[in-house]
Amino acid sequence: MFRLDTDPTLLLESEERRQLREVLRELLKETCGPEEVRKQAAGPRGHDRLLWERLAGEIGVQALAVPEEFGGAGYTFAELAVALEETGRVLCPAPLLPTVVLAGHTLLRSGDRQACQRWLPGIADGSLTATVAGFPQAANVTAERGAGGWVLRGEADFVLDGEGADLILVAAEAPDGTRLFACEPDHGTGTGTRTGTGPGVGSGTCERVARRVLDPTRRQALVRFRGSPAEPVGEAGQAAAIVAAVLDAGRVALAAEHVGGSAHALDAVLEYVRHRSQFGRPIGSFQVVKHRLADLLVDLEGARSASAYATACLAGGRAELPVAASSAAVACSGAYRLATAEYVQLHGGIGFTWEHPAHLYVRRARADEALFGTADDHRLRLAGLLGLTGRTNGAIRTNGASRTG
Repeated sequence: MFRLDTDPTLLLESEERRQLREVLRELLKETCGPEEVRKQAAGPRGHDRLLWERLAGEIGVQALAVPEEFGGAGYTFAELAVALEETGRVLCPAPLLPTVVLAGHTLLRSGDRQACQRWLPGIADGSLTATVAGFPQAANVTAERGAGGWVLRGEADFVLDGEGADLILVAAEAPDGTRLFACEPDHGTGTGTRTGTGPGVGSGTCERVARRVLDPTRRQALVRFRGSPAEPVGEAGQAAAIVAAVLDAGRVALAAEHVGGSAHALDAVLEYVRHRSQFGRPIGSFQVVKHRLADLLVDLEGARSASAYATACLAGGRAELPVAASSAAVACSGAYRLATAEYVQLHGGIGFTWEHPAHLYVRRARADEALFGTADDHRLRLAGLLGLTGRTNGAIRTNGASRTG
């Protein structure tokens, strides 16, 4: 049984984090309005490279949770969560989730200092984007020793930022069991088949095909490995534990994004109902509207608390992180679903038009619901973790495949 308690002061926002939030909000207000987000998402890379560089160079967002010895700022996930909440608030399409959270945590959790020294500095300074394959979704990738080193064969589907990432960390089946491998596809021009060449390991192909997904601000791709050169990360036998820890980190990050998106939706609706008049008075004065907004506020505050607790557990390396992560996933995805529904409905006819930004938030909320397991998956997981059922391993089924989370 887990003790669900922590120092309350860890849940409070420090002055340093408050200042970080203000600086980020100002930058994102300038660069990530609804029209800018649409343009970035429709661009060839799916995000604004200049904004990515500004986040790294002016604020150091990518470096926040990276240790100083690997070129980072040496803060904790608590600081990174502030950035995730603010980018989630505006639906910034920059690949913070796959690069900094998933790939960054994978490298750190592996304990492979050589791999960390090679790739984490690039993540921290914004010169490298990365992702993981075969983690949240089912994958069929095998690793074998070629003439010049390890090569990967098979495919992984719905890889976050899989089409353009400079580095892909892959969970693949090797002769000695599941292991983690790093693949660096060579960036050519255009999309489709791209060749990759690793130092001293020959060459192979890595085909990356963009998937058509519900949320245009979070790109995903099918990645086919056809003898792609790769290098092992960490030791044999570690993969399952690393994947489980990284998925929980991803859930906590997603919860922070959802809090930001829900807060934006509430603010936008409040602004609208103050000024939209019907029958001679603002619609915000109608009791039914007040009740709906009060329900949304209660859900949002509950989600904010769940996210803060999960963030504190991840930042502090606490044993109850799996419980906190799944609790946050349930609370925050539920609040986001309600917030986006009210965003559309309380704006009336205009809210149902594609031109209104509410639809971008609806798409993000719906697409994220199953990204690291649905709310029902997490309720079942919590029942097992808390000893309420016989299921204790915390497995979550994603896209039909059982994954330990």
